[in-house]
Amino acid sequence: MSRLNVLEQTITACRHCPRLVAHREQVAHVKIRRFRDCDYWGRPVPGFGSSRARLLIVGLAPAAHGGNRTGRMFTGDRSGDWLYRALHRAGFASQPHSISRTDGMRLHDCYITATVRCAPPGNKPLPEEFNRCRPFLMEELRLLRRVRVVVALGKIAFEGYLKACRELGYGRPHPRPAFGHGTAHPLPWGVMLIGSYHPSQQNTFTGRLTAPMLDAIFAKARLHLPPQPIKNKKIHHGYSEAIRILMRERESGSLDAASREAFETGRIWRDGASRAGETRPAMPAVHEDARLEQGCARARGPNCHATQEYGRPGGHVERDRTAPPRFLR
Repeated sequence: MSRLNVLEQTITACRHCPRLVAHREQVAHVKIRRFRDCDYWGRPVPGFGSSRARLLIVGLAPAAHGGNRTGRMFTGDRSGDWLYRALHRAGFASQPHSISRTDGMRLHDCYITATVRCAPPGNKPLPEEFNRCRPFLMEELRLLRRVRVVVALGKIAFEGYLKACRELGYGRPHPRPAFGHGTAHPLPWGVMLIGSYHPSQQNTFTGRLTAPMLDAIFAKARLHLPPQPIKNKKIHHGYSEAIRILMRERESGSLDAASREAFETGRIWRDGASRAGETRPAMPAVHEDARLEQGCARARGPNCHATQEYGRPGGHVERDRTAPPRFLR
């Protein structure tokens, strides 16, 4: 049994917070009408994903009729619908919908956790409940040694991750990272911290968070991951989607400085070309717009997914959107 499995058993047996224990068990007993035939989990919810993940997603807490019902992070509620759909488009999830613990969902290079493991009343954990749950997050950070990018869903998760790192002895970064949607902060211990609005209904129904905004977050996450060989076709499509999103972000001027530098130095192009053993040659000192247009063609030739969409400098090439690009076939 792996150390993550042992930690999972420890988490699900926790009863340290009387208020949370009473609430999660009451919700599981009373239920609501649309889930009255469901067997509720009614226990703390452990993390979910790959033990070799390089992307870590940190949320706030399970939903009363989502994770507290299904027993898996962001599963069975509207927030999870948004999150897994975006992860699937970026090549991090095997399917766009997460319904139950037995639905076959697999995460590629990704792990999802939270700052609090029980569904809190009113979605508002108390400070002492954060403190009691933090050791679980700290232990996950110790065990997930390959993590290089952290996406924090909401300001509370953003601060919770930094507190856990400080208690692990990583120190306090200077200047202190400030939360903002889409902001990327390189941390001294080799991790890129990206802030995102939480995909709660409060944010998605009001338009504060849109699907393209959430897609852009995971495109940035893909951008900042170290290169590695690609064997999964869905991940190839994730790279292609990330490239298109980043090009749009770059053209609109909404790409943050750290992501813009990583994009223009070519890390994601090397990732996307790794299956064919190609590397992107150094780009000449040309105007930035021309550099952006030429980048994909220089990296992988005319069959590149993004080149087919945006075309070469001076022209536009239409592509068949129903067929995958040739280098993925």
